[in-house]
Amino acid sequence: MRTQAEKGTIFRALHERGRAFVIPNPWDVGTARLLAHLGFEALATTSAGYAFSVGQQDNIIGRDETLAHCATIVAATHLPVSADLGNGFGDAPELVAETIRLAAATGLVGGSIEDATYRLDDPIYPIEFAVERIQAAVETTRALPFSFTLTARAENFLVGRRDLNDTIRRLQAYQEAGADVLYAPSLTTQEEIAAVVSSVDRPVNVLMGMQGIQINVATLSEIGVKRISTGSSLSRAALGAFLRAAQEIQEQGTFTFGNEAASYREISAMFEAYTA
Repeated sequence: MRTQAEKGTIFRALHERGRAFVIPNPWDVGTARLLAHLGFEALATTSAGYAFSVGQQDNIIGRDETLAHCATIVAATHLPVSADLGNGFGDAPELVAETIRLAAATGLVGGSIEDATYRLDDPIYPIEFAVERIQAAVETTRALPFSFTLTARAENFLVGRRDLNDTIRRLQAYQEAGADVLYAPSLTTQEEIAAVVSSVDRPVNVLMGMQGIQINVATLSEIGVKRISTGSSLSRAALGAFLRAAQEIQEQGTFTFGNEAASYREISAMFEAYTA
């Protein structure tokens, strides 16, 4: 198995290539191993995907449980893993810094911090305070004995504030604060993505897999995107198939869903390398 330092170096180098790479988001050990088997080069956790897998809504699972889950994903394969660390599990910059330290201790070599408050009446932190939070995270990552890639997320579009100018202003501020990667979830057009990419000089992550948004890897690479994540979309795709199958049984009394199911032998063969 690779050391954490090796994983950190590999992960950082993926962002320096001339093309985009896809970092899919597993939600348990099995899906992490399936993605590794398929040849992906790095993995990222998904807070929503994990929450759904344990019967919870997103953004209510605490830090201890989240980090324990991250540790299982790290241990599942030899791949570098970055984590969805939400807003750092607290408002104060000191809490964000502590979350980064604890995340690094699980074996993670990357993580993202959002500027979302999770408060309906005031969903986004003021930019000055959001910058302080990123600065605290950056200071912590710089003190680690290995490369830890910090992603700063501007959540405007995700919470319904479709203000591209403010989103870019925030990403630029997070860049100045020292973030390694910049990310604005829920950009929906090539023009929006291109505007973000051209406005910063850090690698940009974009989210794909959303309904109605079809931009392929080649096109995103041409725009200048360096990293493409899938968020909870793989989890929701699996849950969609599960629900359609269960509804077919319940409503029609038939079992045709089995025709599209992965075969027992196929899945077993993919896990063979992990069987002691």
